[in-house]
Amino acid sequence: MASTNRPLLLQWTTAAPVAAFALLLATWKRDLPGPLVALVAVFLAAAVLAAVHHAEVVAHRVGEPYGSLVLAVAVTIIEVALIVTLMADGGDKSAGLARDTVFAAVMITCNGILGLSILVGALKYRVAVFNAEGTGAAFATIATLATLSMVLPTFTTSKPGPEFSPAQLVFAAAASIVLYGLFVATLTVRHREDFLPVTAAGDVLDTADHADPPSNRETATSLVLLALALISVVGLAKGISPTIEDGVAAAGLPASVVGVVIALLVLLPETIAAVRAAVRNEVQTSLNLALGSALASIGLTIPAVALASVWLEGPLLLGLGANHMVLLALTVAVGTLTVIPKRATPLQGGVHLALLAAYLELALVP
Repeated sequence: MASTNRPLLLQWTTAAPVAAFALLLATWKRDLPGPLVALVAVFLAAAVLAAVHHAEVVAHRVGEPYGSLVLAVAVTIIEVALIVTLMADGGDKSAGLARDTVFAAVMITCNGILGLSILVGALKYRVAVFNAEGTGAAFATIATLATLSMVLPTFTTSKPGPEFSPAQLVFAAAASIVLYGLFVATLTVRHREDFLPVTAAGDVLDTADHADPPSNRETATSLVLLALALISVVGLAKGISPTIEDGVAAAGLPASVVGVVIALLVLLPETIAAVRAAVRNEVQTSLNLALGSALASIGLTIPAVALASVWLEGPLLLGLGANHMVLLALTVAVGTLTVIPKRATPLQGGVHLALLAAYLELALVP
């Protein structure tokens, strides 16, 4: 981890989260004029970059795959809070917001972050290598949770429309919690070695950068600043969400585009961290970030919105449309073929990015 001689309080990675959080407090629940929206966007971007830095400090201290898990879970917890808040404020018009945001997160992580990481790693090192056992287990869990939570509601008949009945929603929430818990236990306890970066020969890669790990105090400080940065990112994103919604409506775009924009903003820290890991030839770390974020998004959001539906008025639409189910099925098929060989070329990365581009194009022009 690169060190600096500047006092901690004078480093931009400390100042950015604090300033962004102060701006969040100053603008909370206020209508923002155009110039202030631009200022919020600048501080939001600074908070994203600071969050990546502090996540890497924590990861350097705790090692893989714990570092990837810290960032994925931290981002997703705050993302869930954002979704529930927007649903509470939006009424019936936000009935599909949870579905749109979670599916956008799945497509962005499983095709965008994964494809970009593979492309960067394969272009620099000829092939991108990773552990098929851990990656395959994560991908299978994503496919199961996505199907149970967002495909089945389209075909159930207990309630009209793409909705679960209360009993079905409880089952989907319970399945999400249990499977995500099993994944975390597999990742961190029983089969941790399946999620460590590997060499082309299949040996575990030494990811140490030969710098002294941060102290407990530095790690604790980075944890606090990471949380502060992520709260600021999501809070500022909520602050500019009316501007996003107005822009989407003025452009004549579907309301689901709002969920896509929210997911893109919230997943920006993972995207930057994953690409930086791929540049270091640690593609497995990139995949841990991508697939871990997708799993956390489903595994934590579905139970949260199920609980929130007790007091939220209006329907909770979780079922996907036909075009999105086709894209999900294609993502699962292509992802399986990508994972099995334990290595990938730039072609596989390009294929995943093409799927993301197709999803974004259909979001804009359904």
